[in-house]
Parts: sequence; C-alpha cells; structure tokens
Amino acid sequence: MRIRDQSLQLEGRRRECEALDRLVADLGAGHSAALVLRGEAGIGKTALLDYLEANAPSCRIARAAGVESEMELAFGGLHQLCTRLPDRLSDPRHEALSTAFGLTTGTPPDRFQVGLAMLNLLADVAEDAPLICLIDDAQWLDRMSAQTLAFVARRLLAERVALVFAIREHGDANELTGLPELLVTGLGYDDARALLDTTVTRVLDERVRDRFVAETRGNPLALIELPRSLPAGRLTSGFGRTGPDGLAGKLEQGFLLRFDALPADACLLLLIAAAEPVGDPALLWRAAERLGIGAEAAADAQTAGLIDIGSRVRFRHPLIRSAVYRAGSAADLRAVHSALAGATDASLDPDRRAWHRAYATVGLDEEVAAELESAAARAQARGGVGTAAAFLQRATELTPDPGRRAERALAAAGAKFEAGEPDAAYDLLSAAEIGPVDDLHRARLARLRAQISFAHRRGREAGALLLDAANRLDALHDPTAREAYLEALGAAVFAGRLGSHRNVQKAAEAARAAHPTPRPAGAMDLLLDGVASRFTDGYTVAVPSLRRALQAFRQAAERGEDKVVQWLWRGCPVAPELWDDEAWHELTDRGVELARGQGALGVLPGALTYRAVVHLHAGEFGAAAMLLTESDALASATGTTPLRDGRLMLAAWRGEERAAARLIDAAVQDAVARGEGRALGLARHATAVLYNGLGRYEAALDAARKACEQEDLGFFAWSLAEAVEAATRSDTGAADALSQLEERARAAGTDWGLGIWARSAALVAEGNDADALHREAIERLGRTRMVVHLARAQLLYGEWLRRENRRHDARIQLRLAHDSLSRMGARAFADRARQELAAIGETTRRQVAHSGELLTAKEAQIARLAADGLTNHEIGGRLFLSPHTVDWHLRKVFSKLAVTSRKQLDPALIDAISPVTAG
Repeated sequence: MRIRDQSLQLEGRRRECEALDRLVADLGAGHSAALVLRGEAGIGKTALLDYLEANAPSCRIARAAGVESEMELAFGGLHQLCTRLPDRLSDPRHEALSTAFGLTTGTPPDRFQVGLAMLNLLADVAEDAPLICLIDDAQWLDRMSAQTLAFVARRLLAERVALVFAIREHGDANELTGLPELLVTGLGYDDARALLDTTVTRVLDERVRDRFVAETRGNPLALIELPRSLPAGRLTSGFGRTGPDGLAGKLEQGFLLRFDALPADACLLLLIAAAEPVGDPALLWRAAERLGIGAEAAADAQTAGLIDIGSRVRFRHPLIRSAVYRAGSAADLRAVHSALAGATDASLDPDRRAWHRAYATVGLDEEVAAELESAAARAQARGGVGTAAAFLQRATELTPDPGRRAERALAAAGAKFEAGEPDAAYDLLSAAEIGPVDDLHRARLARLRAQISFAHRRGREAGALLLDAANRLDALHDPTAREAYLEALGAAVFAGRLGSHRNVQKAAEAARAAHPTPRPAGAMDLLLDGVASRFTDGYTVAVPSLRRALQAFRQAAERGEDKVVQWLWRGCPVAPELWDDEAWHELTDRGVELARGQGALGVLPGALTYRAVVHLHAGEFGAAAMLLTESDALASATGTTPLRDGRLMLAAWRGEERAAARLIDAAVQDAVARGEGRALGLARHATAVLYNGLGRYEAALDAARKACEQEDLGFFAWSLAEAVEAATRSDTGAADALSQLEERARAAGTDWGLGIWARSAALVAEGNDADALHREAIERLGRTRMVVHLARAQLLYGEWLRRENRRHDARIQLRLAHDSLSRMGARAFADRARQELAAIGETTRRQVAHSGELLTAKEAQIARLAADGLTNHEIGGRLFLSPHTVDWHLRKVFSKLAVTSRKQLDPALIDAISPVTAG
C-alpha cells in the first residue's frame, strides 16, 4: 500500500480515504465526528491515520496509542493524549483531569466527571483550530481511558473535534461499540499484486504470486514484510499455510527474524522500548545506561527497520512492540523492568515505578508489595479503582506473610468488584479464604461475596447471603454489621414477592435482634430500626421510629453528609410510606443537589428518578419528564440499565396506553427475570393508575389487587387507593382495602394520607356523609404539594355531584378538574372530566398538540434549564455535553420558538411544543 508523492492518496484505499476526507471537511464546517477504523493486524489502519494527519493541514493533530503492558494503569492513554495538547489542565473546569493524572490532590473524581472535563478540554483546544485526535491500537488502551474517550466520542456534536480510533478486528475495547465504524479489509487483487511487486525483487512464478495474494488476503503489511522474512527457497515456492497464530502471528514471526538477527544490546534496547510505553527517549537512555547499553545499539535497531528514536521513541508498527515484548526471556524482562524502575523518578511517577518493580520481582517481596499497596491508595484517590485493583492483586501475589496476603486479597477483591470485574473478584475471594484468617475476616469475605451476588442477580438468593454475612459480623460485634443488616433488609424488600418465603420478615427480625450501635445513632441506624419495626411490629407501631429516621435523614442531607447520597435509595421510600409530602420533596431535592455536587454518578440516575416521581405527584409532568430524560442519559453514559419506574409511572398518569403498556410489559419481564419483586409491584400499581384513568375499572381492579399482594415499602397504600376506586366503579367490595388504607392514613396523620383516605371513603359513602368526605379530601389535599391527587379528588366529587343531579356544583368541580388535569398532561383523567361535563351540556375542547414545529426531547430539556437561568457551562455539566453543543441546541430552540434571548423562554410554551410521549 503506497502513498503517492503528490496527492498523498493511498493505493487501493479510495473508499477509506474519501471517508477520511469527508471527516476533515465536516470539521472545517464546524461539526464534530467520531470514527472507529476496525481491521486485523497489518491491514493498514495506522497508514490511514498517517494519511489523515497528512491531509488535514488546517487541523491540530494529537496522537496516542494503547500499550499492552500498560493496560492496568488508569488514565495512562488519556494522559498520553493530553501531553500532545496545549497545557490547560490548570483551568478549574479541567480539575478532574489533573486529579485523575495525579498532578493535583483533591476529591477522587468520578470517571464521568473526568469524561466531561476531557470533553471541555478538547472543545477549548479546538477553539483555535479544528482538532483531530488519533488513537492507535485502541484495543490496548487502559479501561478508564477507553471509557472516557468513548464517553467523549458519543457527546461530540458542534465542537470541531474528531476522535479517530484504530482497533483490531477482534479487540477487547467494547467501550467503542456503537460508534460509527469503517471496516478496513484487504486490498483488492490488482492492488495487492502491485504492492507485492514493489517489495519482491526476485522473479516469482505466477502461481506463487497468486498464492501470496490469496493467503495474505490482501493484507498490506503481510505483502510487504513476509517476503522480506522468508528464505529465497520458500519465497520462490510459496510460504505455506498460515500457522495457528494466524496472520498476525506470521507477521510477528517476520519481525522476530529481524529482531533475532540483531546484536544482544540492540535486542535489549528494543525490549526496554517495548516495556516503556511513554516514548520518552531520555527515560529509555537512562534505563539503557543501567544495563550498559551504548548508542550503537540504537543504530542497529533503526537500520533493521524496527524503531525510530528521535524526539519520541516509536516502533515502525505496533505489532513490532508486542512481538519484541513477548519474545523477551523471563530474565531479560526482569532486567529491563528493573532498569526502568531505577530510571523512573520516584517522586514524579511513583506508580509506574512500583509497577516496573513488580514486574522485576521474582518470588515474594514485602517491600515491593507495600509499595504497590501505597500506589493503589494513590490510584483510588485519583478515581482509578481499576488500577488500584491491579496493584492490590499484584501486591497479594508478592506478599510473603499468609495473613497479610489474605488481607490484601480481600482488599483487591473489593477493588475488583468496584471496578466492575466480578469474576476476578471471585478469584481473589478464593485466595483470601486460603490464608490463616480470623472469623472477622471470613465474615467480611462473606459480605463482599453477597454484595457481588446482589449486584448481579438482585433478588432471590442475594438477600439470604447478605443476611448470613450480617449475622456473622454482628456476632463478632463488628461496627459494619448494622450496615450489612440494612443491605440485607434492602435486598429482601427489593426481592419482595419474588424472594424466598418470609425473607423480609426474617431480615427484619434479625436486624431487631442485632447488637445496638456503640456510637450515637445516625440516620442509617434509625432507618434500620424503623424499617425493621415496619415489618415486625406492623405499620402503626413503626410510624414513630420511621418518622425519627426520616427527620435524621433530612438533617443529614441539610448538613451535606456523604452517606446520605449512598443510602438515598433506601431512605427515600420512607417519606411516601409516611404520607409526608414535604419531607419527600425536601429529601429528593437535596439528594439530587448532593449527588450532583459530589459527582456521585452511580447514584444520580436513581436520585433524579425519585425527584421526577415527586414532580409527577405534584402535577409537574414536564419537569418530571426532563429529569427522567437526564436520568436516561446518565444511565446510558455510565453503561447501566435505565430505571423504568419513573417512565412507566409518567406514561400511566398521562394515560398513554400504548406507551405505558409497552413500558409496563418490559418492566414486568425484567423484574421477573431478575427477581425484583418490588419493581413488579410498582408495574402493577402503574397498570391500575392507567386503567382507572381510562375508565377500564375491571382491569384496574385486577392490577391493583395484584399490587396489594405484597406490602411494598413506599407505594403499597397508593395501590390500596387505586383498588378502592376500581372496586367501587365495578360494583365489587372495597371494604378490606379501605380499612387498610384508613389504618395507615390515621397512623401517619398527614393531610396527604387523610386526604387520600377521605377521597376513597367518599366512594363507598352516601348522601351527606359522601359529600362531607369529598369536601374533606379536597380541603386536605389542597394543603399539600400533591396537585395531581387534588385534581382527582375534584374529578371524583364532580362525578358524584352529577349523579346526584347537582349540575351547577358538578360543573364547578369538573371544570376545575378538567383544566388542572389537562394543564399537567393527565389526558385520560382529563377525558373523564370532559365526558362528565358533556353529559351536563358543558362544551370543552380536547387538548391537541401545538401546531408549531416540535422541540426534540433534548432541545426541550436544554430550553427548560436555560429558562431556569442556568448557563451553557452549567447545562453542559448537568447533561454531560460541551458548552458548544448546548449553544448549538439553543440556537435551534430559539429558531423554533421564534425568540431571541433566554429571557423569552417560557416553560409553558416549551411544554406545549415538546414531545408528549413517555419515551
């Protein structure tokens, strides 16, 4: 594959070159791009990167490459790329990057904070000129770098930045899956023959030439390198079948023939370069000096066409690095890593020095193991949990003392689990169990094993495993026992009706019998006591302790305690369980604020969903949809499963039967498959809301009864209210559900709870009693934030008044209900009110979509945030977009809404022309 001198066009690569030319043209037009060049080793991906660099004279180019021996060092590839960019890491907006690289100290950044900082850095650099980042051998990037760059690539839009990755066809960089790809295949027959003719000077038999072309499958590097590496006899007769290592193996063998022919010092110098991925010639020569290698060794290596040593050290092809490193003997590799460790400045790069020392060590060495343990702590402080796990794993292997080895194995297992490597965590747990460990160590092992099980299988077995671990920790008076009990109880509640018989009861009873905390009871302790009491003593008895827990959570949230964010999903259901709308509003609002501030992106999607449900009950469907869109975007960014709860509840309240049914069916299937009984209960509750709104009461009653089969924490009483309404409308007894609802409402004593009970009781009452209960419901719910429930109370009262032939009074209530329900978007319930009004001769218009051009979901979300006063940088930080992309979306919003400034953005208008589906 040749490059023409004048046009710089690669022979046989017209399709690929045209695609790269379009990418450069798009950059010049102000757009961004991401592209993955995928193909086998030697197929020409690096040559295409070279072509792109040569044909983009108006662009800034930054190159980096993954290195196989450095895959365990977090952010190594990212740091390598940043060294090719102008130094702007001192900018506060890029603080997460400098902390991740160990240049500054601070709170360990979440990997998505690093991603946002990298996105903003690239956008800033591109202000001066379009920027192209070329990343070769992406299959060997460390995981954190690969995740960060993939995160950035998926958010590029209007920054004038291009990320182009070259990756092996069967590489392991799954993070890049889904990005635009250009598959690079072998050259066509004519181009392959022409390339072969440029590299073979001997006369070849036509059949041998054809065999070369066929067996290399047009691979350019094979066509160039294999003829050079074969003896004349084999060259003229053909080189035989490709061996078991495949074409890449054959190519590496060709490079190794040249490598083996070099003097020993040149071989050792190449081995140093292969083990040192930074490409720093000064470091290379310092290590070479330690091994007594002179400058003539570099001349020999460069003459052999294997390496270039200039301002940077660069192998002629990435396969040479891997071939050389794998060819090194164990003794030579130890010597090389020892020399690199000695040549690496311990104050500037202590982690890489520790890593080289680990590779240089044979047998057991406590000093090196301790150094690795310290490196792991530094890595964790930078957010590099994967690197910390690798350091701890190697430290475990080097530790001579069996007890200390078991402790480090447990720490390594925990880090591997946190890094998303459960299989490796399980292996390390097995290693931790071998040592002479005490009972406390084994109990902590059991807890971690149970946590891994819960993270991957959720319901069913995990709760029992967590409970066993909690019992063992409690027997040893370990202070983490109460947290373990809360985990066990949470897992049992999560499994609910799909868990083993009496799992929730058993976990609650064990928690009640646990040793009291030696410290003053905090929010987590009070939450454990309250929830355990809820399932052992019953709702009424548990209310005071649950109320104390809720108050403690509110105070802790106000103080900004870190644990509040971690325990948020367990504490939030307590507020609706107690019918405390004010606490629910306050806690979810503060929880989102804290999660954002702390960069707790693993928690933030759930926090946003809880907050969205609060908005939903307050009748603020637009705000709920906005938060759910953000939650989905975060889940996509973090690679986690999107939370369905908020989406299906919003669709049910909107009365969108098709969208809701689709979401509910998916939620049911997923809940059953994963053993998540609480999610199944919520799906049944949503079904009841949907069909009560649509007036299909028998279907609503069936769903509500199924929802009420288990007393799910947080929404059981909601399902009771749906059951009462559906039962009275289908002439079925509602006494039992109403009795249970009354018990909870009176025990809680809030306007929300008593208002829902009064609304439900009015449905089974008659005459003046019914009238009084309807009025009480409206009065009580009018004092709460629960606007959607107030509107439903007005609807039910209006329906009753019409049946009582009190047409004037009915018209007032039905009109209030219709206007409120229509405004918030509860269309099915609004249609019920419209039909009732029609029955008394009142004309209303069915709500129709705005005739203007619809905003997309992303545009509506950005417009709402801009209307709330957020800057482009603040919006970008919340939605993980660059300010340039935010500005691009806003310009489209201004055009569609015919406005010229943020001050003219009206949330009501945004809602009116935003998508109305549930997504």
